[in-house]
Amino acid sequence: MQAMIPSSYRIQKFIKETQDTFTIELKSIESKNGFTFEPGQFNMIYIYGIGEIPISISGDPNKSGILTHTTRAVGIVTKEMAKLKKGDIVGIRGPFGRPWPVREAVGNDIVIVAGGIGLAPLRPVIYHVLENREYYGRIILLYGARTPQDILFRKELEKFRSRLDIDIIVTVDRAIKGWTGNVGVVTTLIPRAPFDPINTIAMICGPEIMMRYTIIELIKRGLGKDKIYVTMERNMKCGIGFCGHCQYGTEFICKDGPVFSYKEIEHLFGKREL
Repeated sequence: MQAMIPSSYRIQKFIKETQDTFTIELKSIESKNGFTFEPGQFNMIYIYGIGEIPISISGDPNKSGILTHTTRAVGIVTKEMAKLKKGDIVGIRGPFGRPWPVREAVGNDIVIVAGGIGLAPLRPVIYHVLENREYYGRIILLYGARTPQDILFRKELEKFRSRLDIDIIVTVDRAIKGWTGNVGVVTTLIPRAPFDPINTIAMICGPEIMMRYTIIELIKRGLGKDKIYVTMERNMKCGIGFCGHCQYGTEFICKDGPVFSYKEIEHLFGKREL
């Protein structure tokens, strides 16, 4: 796919996940070869006549026929995306960016910590490690949502939970009548998560304050800063390092990230301009 010229994709399915979050499944109009990507990579999605926005790919990297994106309707472009329907066409540039370290994590336990919409960029990691289950130790998913109604991919989480080779713990900030699960922020799950910190890779995505406190708790458990990975999808405009919007020093979040180890970006983490 050309870096600056969008390729046309047709919406095959539009799924309303929560009140403000939706998933679109896309199929290429121009290519019969499908679309391949690595967990953690993103696309620039162009809505004709409106503009484009970077969004992580949230589908299964083992399946090349369908391209999946999950996002919230919070800005001009995503609010227009929320109005799309089956059969509509969007432009796609990508995939771009450095992926989650699923290859480097072979032989290790994996702790996935997601907050809210942050589960979407980590979903391909779950698909990948379960498809290649024999190469990893324990797999733990810790997921926090605001309320039970805000839980993403609920049916899929239940399906994963029925397996005996992955530990899934879900919590909500505020419970409602009928909720019998955990209540509290996702960081409260880390002290009791069953992993060996000496041989663990952690991958985190969510609101910045959630990631910050998750890192603190993981370090308390004994994880090294080089074993903790986050994604920094902020201020990306072109996806290939031309525009400079996401530049810091000599590096670019879009080109050199968006996935970084905490050791790499500790000095930048928390800066609003990034």
